[in-house]
Amino acid sequence: MTDSIAADATLAPTKPATKPARPHFSSGPCAKPPGYDPAKLATDVLGRSHRSKLGKQRLQYCIDLMRELLNLPDTHRIGIVPGSDTGAFEMAMWTMLGARPVTALAWESFGEGWVTDAVKQLKIDPTVIRADYGQLPDLRQIDWSNDVLFTWNGTTSGVRVPNGDWIPEDRAGLSFADATSGVFAYDLPWDKIDVATFSWQKVLGGEGAHGVLILGPRAVERLETYTPAWPLPKVFRLVSKGKLVEGVFKGETINTPSMLAVEDAIWALEWAKGLGKGGLIARSDANAAALDRIVAERDWLGHLAEDEASRSKTSVCLTVEGADADFIKKFAALLEKEDAAYDVAGYRDAPAGLRIWCGATVDTGDIEALGPWLDWAYATAKA
Repeated sequence: MTDSIAADATLAPTKPATKPARPHFSSGPCAKPPGYDPAKLATDVLGRSHRSKLGKQRLQYCIDLMRELLNLPDTHRIGIVPGSDTGAFEMAMWTMLGARPVTALAWESFGEGWVTDAVKQLKIDPTVIRADYGQLPDLRQIDWSNDVLFTWNGTTSGVRVPNGDWIPEDRAGLSFADATSGVFAYDLPWDKIDVATFSWQKVLGGEGAHGVLILGPRAVERLETYTPAWPLPKVFRLVSKGKLVEGVFKGETINTPSMLAVEDAIWALEWAKGLGKGGLIARSDANAAALDRIVAERDWLGHLAEDEASRSKTSVCLTVEGADADFIKKFAALLEKEDAAYDVAGYRDAPAGLRIWCGATVDTGDIEALGPWLDWAYATAKA
């Protein structure tokens, strides 16, 4: 009998005692707000036409809540459109691009998607300014006589623009901001944004399939004075007889929306209204700070976005020492099996790593509880 242990034997890492109460860290669809219960949703409009008086009232109420929370000026219109954020951004591109040269900024996969649309679908030859994942391109290179396409917060790279100071007030071109991981989490300068798009499934934790399109006055002017050279699908048409179809921005949607998804968004917006925009931003900031502390305490963990000034506070992308795609897949599966964290693997086109959603619907205590589980998964996957 001997007390010695075989040289190749390994001890299983000890599982942490405490799990996140809500282990939902997906970057889209994101965690539901605290206290969410489908039974709390209003259901009177279900089974009714979205064009009924009640249907229009609920859609308009949803728009009014978004305007109030965003402190959006009356000069900007809000419309609920099909196809999530992708549909909303493509609607903007197809209806407004072509009047001026185009500059497209790409530092993550969705920005690259807009480049592909412009080049292959619209046959535009844009100026493309790229940066690697984790980096932000030199914003000083931009010629603002062009229309400019960019993501405010790069969901798949964890990189965001730090503010709107780089967008001139006297720009000749339009600014098109894909803001789906940034709206409600940052204080956006609406005077610098001509077109913004997002979906409820991000910072609000809403359901998918619906996008939101925000148009400033310069975007409306473009729509009413310019006709694209290409045909427009019905779901993209915002103008009739040379005038903006105002009904789209008053709850008269282009196609049939899911009123259940609308009620889900209304519930989330009412929850958010109780906090106010400042409260939403504060929750995201606190979550990102808690994750920063976890990263700082571990040599094997790092931020893909090294520059803190342009690091996302919502879709935080992390590097894992020595990890490849297979390792990350195993790492994430271990956490999911233990109900400790769901959907934390990085985006498929991004460098191998983790992606932790830190938006307002996540509780800071759950971010803090995640740290020991990351240690356990890392040690287990290595073993």
